[in-house]
Amino acid sequence: MVIPNTRPLTKLEVVQIPAWSRLPWLMHGFSTRRGGKTTLYSQDEQTSELNLGFTASDQRETVVANRELFISAVVGYTHPLVTLQQIHSSIIHCAAPVDAGEDAFRKGDGLMTNEPGVLLGIQTADCIPVLVADPGRRAVAAFHAGWRGTVKRIVEHGVGRMRVEFSSRTEDLVAAIGPGIGACCYAVGDEVRSEFESQFRYAPELFSEVYDSDPVKEKYPMLFLTARAPGHSNLGPSMHLDLVEANRRQLVDAGLKAENIFIQGDCTSCRTDRYFSHRAEHGFTGRSLSVIGIRK
Repeated sequence: MVIPNTRPLTKLEVVQIPAWSRLPWLMHGFSTRRGGKTTLYSQDEQTSELNLGFTASDQRETVVANRELFISAVVGYTHPLVTLQQIHSSIIHCAAPVDAGEDAFRKGDGLMTNEPGVLLGIQTADCIPVLVADPGRRAVAAFHAGWRGTVKRIVEHGVGRMRVEFSSRTEDLVAAIGPGIGACCYAVGDEVRSEFESQFRYAPELFSEVYDSDPVKEKYPMLFLTARAPGHSNLGPSMHLDLVEANRRQLVDAGLKAENIFIQGDCTSCRTDRYFSHRAEHGFTGRSLSVIGIRK
């Protein structure tokens, strides 16, 4: 979906799953950075962008206006939004319309509801947003899965909570993994790999070695030689983690059918023209929102 913004040179985008858009009771969408009223994160500091997080640098009233624009694009009108103080945990809360407001109402990284009239929102700027819907029971959930939350199995636990709270049948659930940092860009250290290996038998399948393709190093390799002992040079491959696949595997292990899991596929680090990326932009960036809810 693309709608005109108040400034004619920019457009606000909403990334949606085509199959989900055909469900009249379901509201959902992933934001991009395009459109909105924020300028400080753009390269020219003039292009308007859609920062949806209350960051230290952006003006609060600007973020509120951006959220109103985005929610109106998703829902068609102003609508209550519930968000969290995200802490890279496996904490999941049930939400109700009374919890809505500009400020996050609790700490955690997962939200779920079966009540109409509330939009659940997860903020990201590289971490993986996962939305889950139960078409039979009309229940929804949203999860923020960085590497720490993924190791803590937030998505797997969240599907289990839906079974308990809403009597959801996992084989009926549908899920969408939204834009996030891809394995192409997500270099991690040995400590992260160790954490995954301690939790998942399939952990080796989530990691790959990627060699630096820096053209300067390729043309002038002698400039980058070190006097370190063999095995201690920093010229070797870096270890990359596939967070998208890690969360897809959790959904499958929780009981979802593989064909009911939609992967949007954009890498936020590769596509800073379209998304905010904490890693690619060295921490100075905005926040995206992934939202899901049940219409009244």
